[in-house]
Amino acid sequence: MPAEQTVFFDNNKDLQLLFGKYDQNLKLIEQELGIRISRIEGGLKLSGSKDQVEKAGELFDYLLGLMGDGQDVKKSDVTYAIRLAKSDKGVDFKRLAKEKIDVSIKGGLVTPKTKGQIEYVEAIKHFDIVFGIGPAGTGKTYLAMAMAVNALKKGLVRRIILTRPALEAGENLGFLPGDMVEKVLPYLRPLYDALYDMIEPEKVEQFTERGIIEVAPLAYMRGRTLNDAFVILDEAQNSTPFQMKMFLTRMGFDSKTVITGDITQSDLPKGAPNGLMEVQKILKGIEGIKFVQLTGEDVVRHELVQRIIEAYDKAAA
Repeated sequence: MPAEQTVFFDNNKDLQLLFGKYDQNLKLIEQELGIRISRIEGGLKLSGSKDQVEKAGELFDYLLGLMGDGQDVKKSDVTYAIRLAKSDKGVDFKRLAKEKIDVSIKGGLVTPKTKGQIEYVEAIKHFDIVFGIGPAGTGKTYLAMAMAVNALKKGLVRRIILTRPALEAGENLGFLPGDMVEKVLPYLRPLYDALYDMIEPEKVEQFTERGIIEVAPLAYMRGRTLNDAFVILDEAQNSTPFQMKMFLTRMGFDSKTVITGDITQSDLPKGAPNGLMEVQKILKGIEGIKFVQLTGEDVVRHELVQRIIEAYDKAAA
């Protein structure tokens, strides 16, 4: 049965950011949700089936919420929101709008953009050890970094520790020039890229000098106890079972640990035991530990990345 709904806007907002160049965002929403959008004085009129009009109304409320937080609405934001609106998994846009991670050491908010990402962020809030497992582009590292910066800002932890298997150097970094940070930097570059999005580069340098932010290859974690820290182990699919056990047993009091990885992208020798694969069997069901499986539906990079992942999954099936 046809239905209509009116969405009114605050005249102070730059609506062209929401509508897109030549109204491309409106046209995209019309096309994907199968509704008609008409401009009226002070807002928009949505026409179509009752369910789709309601979804479109919630979608606009969500996008307006992003604008209200001072964020620019990009075409990618509209694309992800449409994907959620079309999903048959009952995504709650109001809940999504509330899941904002304050990273205002630099200024700004990071928002999860898929149902899987919401689950991931919620898990990090409520569990001391979280595994984020899934393909490239699902926000595993970026969201973990945002949660780490947020925890530091709120005083929940005193430091952020970033680590990653330096597999390409065989974990033996002694022969490489420079201090430890310079040696491991190429292997931790993705973590730094995320950090620089949230904290000014000079602040990152200050925090690093003071030990508030620490980078270290996984091999250098041995023998330590990590108290009052937010610890991120990235690229965990390149860890051995021994390294994974060693890392997990470093956890101290008042700390939070996030392990990210993509089982399909392991660089370990073929047939070698894999720490990330093994740990899922060993720690399954243990209270206080959460495994979050992200999928191609959670990819928030260029839409072709999602299609590429889906194609490889079909080929491997």
